[in-house]
Amino acid sequence: MVKEFNVIQTDRIIEMAWEDRTPFEAIAFQFGISESEVIELMRRELKPSSFRLWRKRVNSGVSQKHLMKRNPEIDRFKCTRQRTISHNKISKR
Repeated sequence: MVKEFNVIQTDRIIEMAWEDRTPFEAIAFQFGISESEVIELMRRELKPSSFRLWRKRVNSGVSQKHLMKRNPEIDRFKCTRQRTISHNKISKR
């Protein structure tokens, strides 16, 4: 079963997927989709060349998309200067 997201939600998932320090678990927490569903969404929404670049980056040593590969000192998935994010609702200053 494929979950449907509106344009804003889809853009946010793609943005979070591109960010190196945002783990798949954070996307699962906010949107309720697994890593494989994120991969399918990226495959569907990105150009083939962009998807290949993203997959190469996620599977490289640069990305910390998987909590198991992550440095244990990193215990958050948001910027320290950003206010609390609750289910994709960002507080304004």
